[in-house]
Amino acid sequence: QVQLVESGGGLVQAGGSLRLSCAASGSILSIKTMGWYRQAPGKQRELVASITDSTKYADSVKGRFTISRDNKKRTVYLQMNSLKPEDAAVYYCNARIVTTWLIENDYWGQGLQVTVSP
Repeated sequence: QVQLVESGGGLVQAGGSLRLSCAASGSILSIKTMGWYRQAPGKQRELVASITDSTKYADSVKGRFTISRDNKKRTVYLQMNSLKPEDAAVYYCNARIVTTWLIENDYWGQGLQVTVSP
């Protein structure tokens, strides 16, 4: 089994910062892509940022958010600065993982609420 456990969401004022973390554990052989998605009420889930050997960002967060990864800890981070009310959403960690049974699959965290007050 594989688990993604997220931490770091919460309430912040506009202009503030939050750091999200997501740790993978379980029967993991290797982790390919790790990333963060978000879903606001009434909207589709969207990619915020992803990281492999390189990083990819949604245009709306470029220059404000930074994704990073600690492979030894099997953890991905999302540093969010200059937060805006429109960044408010449930943030989900995602990882493409190859298990010890050599099965490759996408896994999701439970979701973190991020609320940004004006």
